[in-house]
Amino acid sequence: MTFKDLGLSPALVKAVEEKGYTKPSPIQEKAIPHILEGKDILASAQTGTGKTAGFTLPVLQHLAETKHPKYRPLRALVLTPTRELAAQVYDNVREYSKYVNIKSAVVFGGVNAKPQIATLRSGVDILVATPGRLLDLHSQKAVSFNRIDVLILDEADRMLDMGFARDLNKLISFMPAKRQNLMFSATFSADIKKLASGILNNPVSVEAEPQNSTAKKVTHKVYQVDKGKKTEFTIKLIKDGNWSQVLIFTRTKHGANKLTEKLIKAGISAAAIHGNKSQGARTKALRNFKENTIKALVATDIAARGLDIPLLPHVINFELPNVPEDYVHRIGRTGRAGAAGEAISLVCSEETEYQSEIEKLLKEKLNSTVVEGFEPTDTAAPKRAATQSKGSFGKKKRPTNGGASQGDRPKKKPHFKGNKPAGATSGRGRTGAPKKKRF
Repeated sequence: MTFKDLGLSPALVKAVEEKGYTKPSPIQEKAIPHILEGKDILASAQTGTGKTAGFTLPVLQHLAETKHPKYRPLRALVLTPTRELAAQVYDNVREYSKYVNIKSAVVFGGVNAKPQIATLRSGVDILVATPGRLLDLHSQKAVSFNRIDVLILDEADRMLDMGFARDLNKLISFMPAKRQNLMFSATFSADIKKLASGILNNPVSVEAEPQNSTAKKVTHKVYQVDKGKKTEFTIKLIKDGNWSQVLIFTRTKHGANKLTEKLIKAGISAAAIHGNKSQGARTKALRNFKENTIKALVATDIAARGLDIPLLPHVINFELPNVPEDYVHRIGRTGRAGAAGEAISLVCSEETEYQSEIEKLLKEKLNSTVVEGFEPTDTAAPKRAATQSKGSFGKKKRPTNGGASQGDRPKKKPHFKGNKPAGATSGRGRTGAPKKKRF
C-alpha cells in the first residue's frame, strides 16, 4: 500500500515522500480513504503513529479540490489542547501543503494577538488553534466559522482533561450543522464517547493499536528510590549513561523548576517547560532540546502529548502521574515511528499505588529494581491525590492539570449539555435542519 493507492493527489504524495515517508502507517491507511469519502471519523491510535498526517492529508486534498477561485474563507479547523501541539500540527500542515494552493495559520495564547488577527483577516483556508485563544478572536470578530466544512479535534481526551468542554460547546455552536467531523485521540474514555455522540454523525471507528498501548520498542524500567534521593539518582543516570538527550516529567511546575536548577548545578544543561513559562521561553527550551543544545528537558504533563522529538532515547518519570493514562502519553515521546526508546520511572513508597494502576491499565507487570545507595527508606503510605475520589479504579476523578496555562485552558470543567442538534448532519453535500444546540 502506498499513499497514491489511498487516493491522494500527486502534489500531496510528492510532499509526503519529500519528508521521507513512502508507506502509510496503519492509522493513515485506515482513516484516509474514509475521510476522502466525507465520512465522520472516530479514530484511536497510539501516539507517534502518524495521526496528524492521517487527517491533514485528506483534508488538504478536499480544500484544494473545492477551493473558490476568488474567496478564501476559513473552511477547516483543527483544535488542539496545547500550544506546542498546535505549533507542531501547523508545521505539518505547511509541509504537506507546499505543492497545493492552500493557506494555513496557527493561533494560540501567550503571544500577541494582533499579528494573528491580521493573518486571519487576510484569508485562511485551514486554521490550527487552541480553544481559548480562538474564542477570544471570535469575540473580536477576527474569525468566522460560517463556512467550516471540516472540524478536527486532535487529542480530544486531553482537551476534556484540561477543562475545554465549555469552550468546545461554544465554538461548535457557531459552526454550520452540515460539516464533516474528525475526532482523533490516543485513548477514548466514557467522556470522550459521550463527546463523540454529540458531534459525530454515523462515524466510522478506526483503531490502529489497542487503547492505552505503548510502543513495542519501548523498554520499561522501574527503580524503587527513596523520595529524597530522586534528584541524586537522576543525575547519576544521566552522567553514568553519558546521555545526550532525556525528557523528564514532574507532577508540578514548582517541581520542574526545582529539578532543573539542581541539574544545572550538577553540570547538566537543562531547561523547564510548563504553563507558567512564557510562550517564548517554552519555544526556546523545546528548540534547544531538539537541537541538543541542552541535555535535559524537565516538563509537566503539558509536554506529555504532541511533542514530536525525533529519536528521543530516554524518558524519565521523576514522579509517576496520578492518572495512569498519562503514563502512556508521557512515554509515548520515545519509541516513536518504530525507533527504540527507554522509559524509566522513579518510584517512592507514596507512589506504589500509582504503579499498580499503571500496570493494570497496561496489563503488564513493571519489574522494579533497587540500586545500592538509593534504597527506599521512607515509610509514607501510598496516597492518592487530594483531587481524586476513593472510588474503584477507572472511576477516580482526574486531577487538575498542572501544565496548562492561561490562554490554553479555562478555569472550570463543566459537564456536557444535551445531545446533537435535531436533524443535524455531517459530511459534504448533505442536508439537515441547521438548528443548533450544545452537546
